[in-house]
Amino acid sequence: MIEEGSKRGKAMVEKRQLFMEMRAQNFDVIRLSTYRTACKLRFVQKRCNLHLVDVWNMIEAFRDNGLNTLDYNAEINVSRLETILSSIYYQLNKRLPTTHQINVEQSIGLLLNFMVATYDSESHGKLTVFSMKAMLATMCGGKIVDKLRYIFSQISDSSGVMVFAKFDQFLREVLKLPTAVFEGPSFGYTEHSVRTCFPQQKIMLNTFLDVLMADPPPQCLIWLPLMHRLANVENVFHPVECSYCRSESMMGFRYRCQQCHGYQLCQSCFWRGHANGPHSNQHQMKEHSSWKSPAKKLSHAISKSLGCVPIGEPPHPVFPEQAERPQELTHTVVLESPSRLDEEHRLIARYAARLAAEAGNSTQQCPPTDLSFNFDANKQQRQLIAELENKNREILQEIQRLRLEHEQASQPTPEKAQQNPTLLTELRLLRHRKDELERRMSALQESRRELMVQLEGLMRLLKDEEQKQASQSGGSPHSSPSHGAGCSMPMPIRSTSAGSTPTHTPQDCLAGVGGDVLEAFAQGVPRNLRNDLLVAADSITNTMSSLVKELHSVDDGGEEEETNMRNGGDRGTMRVQKH
Repeated sequence: MIEEGSKRGKAMVEKRQLFMEMRAQNFDVIRLSTYRTACKLRFVQKRCNLHLVDVWNMIEAFRDNGLNTLDYNAEINVSRLETILSSIYYQLNKRLPTTHQINVEQSIGLLLNFMVATYDSESHGKLTVFSMKAMLATMCGGKIVDKLRYIFSQISDSSGVMVFAKFDQFLREVLKLPTAVFEGPSFGYTEHSVRTCFPQQKIMLNTFLDVLMADPPPQCLIWLPLMHRLANVENVFHPVECSYCRSESMMGFRYRCQQCHGYQLCQSCFWRGHANGPHSNQHQMKEHSSWKSPAKKLSHAISKSLGCVPIGEPPHPVFPEQAERPQELTHTVVLESPSRLDEEHRLIARYAARLAAEAGNSTQQCPPTDLSFNFDANKQQRQLIAELENKNREILQEIQRLRLEHEQASQPTPEKAQQNPTLLTELRLLRHRKDELERRMSALQESRRELMVQLEGLMRLLKDEEQKQASQSGGSPHSSPSHGAGCSMPMPIRSTSAGSTPTHTPQDCLAGVGGDVLEAFAQGVPRNLRNDLLVAADSITNTMSSLVKELHSVDDGGEEEETNMRNGGDRGTMRVQKH
C-alpha cells in the first residue's frame, strides 16, 4: 500500500510538473488566442521531445507495436501505452548522436501524464487506439503535409473518400489538445465543426489538403499550421530594430504595419499588443518569417515582373486521386538480394527465441494474475513474426520476378531499333560524318601526292646544280656538296581544297613520283634541305595517321549502330583503308 501510494504521489507530481513549467512561461499574456494556443502546444511538444520524432518514425512505431492490426475504436491500457512510448523514445536515442541524448524516463513520464490527463479525464485507465494515433501524429515532428496525409489515410474508406463520421471523431480527439492547455473556449469541439470545414459531399485527398492547408485554414484548426510555422522561424534572425522595445534585432516572426511607414514590431511586442506613436492595434499587420535585404527585394520584384518567378505556388504537391492504403508502413522492406534471404530468416528466428526467453523470465517473475497477459502478448509476437516472414518472402519473390521482366524488356531487338527514330537519326549523322572524313582524307592524300611531285622537281634541280658544279671543277657528282643559291630557293606548295572530291584511291597517292625523292630520303646526301623534307614528310604522315584513326573510330561506331539497326539482309559496310 505504501509503495502504491508513493507511485501515485510521484505520478501526480509529474502530472503537475509540465503544467507548472508551462505557466512559468507566461503564455497567457499573449492577446491572440491562436498564437497563445500554438505557443503552448509547441512548448509541450518540445518539453516532451516529440519534435525530435519524425512522423514517419511515429508511423513505424505504430506498426512495430501492432497498432495497425487493431480496430481504431479498440482500447489499450496505460501500461501498454507506456510500453509504446518507451519504444518510441528508445529508438529515438539510437538515432541521435551521443552528445544529444535525451532523458528517456523523464520524457516518457511527462508525455504519458499529459496524454492521460488529456484523453482519460474520467480515470478509466484506458485510451482508444484512434485517440492515441491522432494525438501523437499531430504533436510529433515532420512536415504538416505528411501528417495530414497519414490522418486522411485513417479517416478514409477503401476507395479514397473521406468518411465524415471518422473525421468528426478526429476533430473530437484533436481538439482535446487546446482544451488540455486551457484554450477550450476558443478551440473547443462543436457539432457544426465538420460542415464548417467541408460543406462538400465527397472529399478526396487533394481537397482535404487544400482545405486544411489553406490561408486561412478552418477556424477550429487554425492553430495547427501556426504551430508548424513557429517551429520553422524559431531561429530566424531579422537585422531590424523593433519600433516599440527598440531591440536592435528580432528572432522569430517580424510584423510590419501596412499603414505606418517603416513601423515594425518583434513577435513579443506584437503578441502582447504593444503600440506607440501613430500606430494602433487596429492597423493591419503583415507577418514575415524571413529577412530579405533591399537588394534582394528589388531583384525579386524585377524577376516577378518579368515572369521569372511564379506568382502563386501551390501549398502542397498534387497527389493522384486514388485510394491510399493506410500509411502504416506494413509493406515497407529494405531491398536486399535474394542470397541474403536465409540470413534474414536466421536473424528473425534468433529474435523470436530471445523474445521467448525474455517472456519466460518475465513469467517467472510476474505474479499469477499476469500470466494470461504475457501468454497473449507472446502469442501475438509469434504471429506477427510469422506474418512478417511470409510477407518478406513474398516481397523478395516479387522483386526477383520484376527484375527478370525488366531485364527482358530492356534488351533491344532489331524491330524496336528500327522503329526508334533517335537511333536512325544518330546513324545518319555518323554516316554523314564518316563521308566528310573520307573526303577530307582524300583531299589530304591529293595534297601529299602533289607535294611529293614538287619535291621530285626540286631534287632534279639540285642534282642538275651538282652536276654543273662537278663539271666545272672536274670532280664527280657525288663530291663534297656545295651550298649554292639553288639550295635556298623557296618552293611554293600548292594545296587542294577540302571540298573537292578526288577520284583516285589511297594506293596511287605517290603516282608520278620518281626515285629522286626516295634518293633524297636515302643515306649519302647530307644536306640541311633533306632534314627539312624529312620533317615535312613526318608531319604529313602523322596527320594522315590521326585522320585514319578518327575514321576507324567513326567507322567502328557506325558499324555497331548499323548492326543494331539491321533487320534481315546484309547492307554494305563502309570501311576506310589505312594508308
